[in-house]
Amino acid sequence: MKLSALLMPTLREDPSEAEVVSHRLMLRAGMIRRLAAGIYELLPLGFRVIQKISNIIREEMNRAGAQELLLPALLPAELWRETGRWDVYGKELMRIEDRHEREFCLGPTHEEVITDLVRREVRSYRQLPLNLYQIQTKFRDEIRPRFGLMRGREFIMKDAYSFDRDAEGLEVSYRKMDEAYRRIFNRCGLKYKVVEADPGPIGGGFSQEFMVIAETGEDEIMHCDRCEYAASHEMARFKGKDQEKEKGTVPKIETVKTPGVKTIEQLQKFLKIDPKQMIKTLIHEVEGKPVAVLIRGDHGLNESRLKKLLKSENVKLAEPDFIKMATGAPVGFSGPVGLKNVKIIADRSVPGIHDGVTGANKEDAHITHVKYGRDYKADVVDDLRLAEEGDFCPSCDGGKLVMTRGIEVGHIFKLGTKYSEKMKATYLDESGRETVCVMGCYGIGVGRTAAATIEQSSDKDGIIWPAGIAPYHVVVAPVNFSEPEQREVAVEIYESLFESGIEVLLDDREGRIGARLKDIDLIGIPVKIIIGPKGLKENKVEIKLRAGGDVKLVEKTRALEEIRKILEHGE
Repeated sequence: MKLSALLMPTLREDPSEAEVVSHRLMLRAGMIRRLAAGIYELLPLGFRVIQKISNIIREEMNRAGAQELLLPALLPAELWRETGRWDVYGKELMRIEDRHEREFCLGPTHEEVITDLVRREVRSYRQLPLNLYQIQTKFRDEIRPRFGLMRGREFIMKDAYSFDRDAEGLEVSYRKMDEAYRRIFNRCGLKYKVVEADPGPIGGGFSQEFMVIAETGEDEIMHCDRCEYAASHEMARFKGKDQEKEKGTVPKIETVKTPGVKTIEQLQKFLKIDPKQMIKTLIHEVEGKPVAVLIRGDHGLNESRLKKLLKSENVKLAEPDFIKMATGAPVGFSGPVGLKNVKIIADRSVPGIHDGVTGANKEDAHITHVKYGRDYKADVVDDLRLAEEGDFCPSCDGGKLVMTRGIEVGHIFKLGTKYSEKMKATYLDESGRETVCVMGCYGIGVGRTAAATIEQSSDKDGIIWPAGIAPYHVVVAPVNFSEPEQREVAVEIYESLFESGIEVLLDDREGRIGARLKDIDLIGIPVKIIIGPKGLKENKVEIKLRAGGDVKLVEKTRALEEIRKILEHGE
């Protein structure tokens, strides 16, 4: 491809709409353009990257025994109602009606549809195990689409679904997908961690996320500084113990006026006390009923653990009116002392708080000298706080947790029978008994993978694509294309690379070589072959690597050999 013919509308300045590196560079490199909030056009270079990633995914999924299909993007509401997700998925579900007033949604994920297909087509245990996947556009009405391809309302995803006879079979399928994902992201040239994760609205008993390590990542990862343990922040476990109870007499409780003091930070300044002495009371609404959750003032609540403890997904922080109804006070003044008709759940650190401070369930008032067991008691005490840096690793002796940031590019789930049982996706086993299929679910964000690569692999000059997913591998760039000898050598090398199956661009544009090379660095092509008058005097051309900037002068007749060596062995 000649660069003069390529649609590559590069930008010199950073677009004002871009917040992160990948968004900025994909716009500047002419790879994407915004059509509407969270909706992007993929231009030729960007689409080639997406195709490269998709082909790697396809090859590894096929290698693992999965079969590709393509499901509709327009999904009937009645399938979602069978699983109950039509009403609970939330506003992210894009819902529409046809001319007959029948309800549909634009698919954000396809558990219901694939389960419906299998229940209609699979009859016997002989047809299992089965793993079906697609690479398709998905739709989610994000409340705040941002970061370009990282969080859009329309995006390309690979989603796969496994169906097995039993839990043992699911374990085999899950391990195959875990191995396939590692091969995929290794081939994409990514540095990543596999972390324990919250299944979220997809559901299931166990899931893992594949997180690309990047300072700009939205997600927090806790990992051990000694072993391989890693988990998303909300799922991170740690070795801990109940806070030791201090000895000594605690005075009787005392109500203190605290006008306008609602937060831990404000209370710390007002009373001049350590947040460790504060009992933070968070009122939640659970299935329409109030639940008070107690956390030490310097800790954060693990919402995922709370949902598991309460065995409900319908758990949310209560609205102000609900809090006032439950406690008698506005937001910021809740506390466990004297709280009536409200279930109280406490983190393990709370009973050990000696001489504590908490809300008085009265406006502009707190209570001091609060003692567990004397002034209040929890109905349930359990591990509810978020893990913190420095906590001991749950998987090894002596390791400590460290926090880093990451970008989720893949997520694999053990769904079990969550969907198959509700939708009656069954098969006949060896004895002729009807048995429910056991499912797994496996997703990869294709556009997110491209964006995450840039977040991890770029510099001040632009993108640095790993060779496996670069839009092209090589650019042949003469200093002056109109000069006959340079043009002749450039075309000769270009044609030899092209005929050898190497993806190559020929920079036949007019203009200064410096400006043209800046464009090439911006779009991230791994190798440049620069042809200039100085080198040609010795029958040599310059080969320069985008990553690291290594430069080598080689005989022009050996250019093809050197490029092959670089692409095959990274030398």
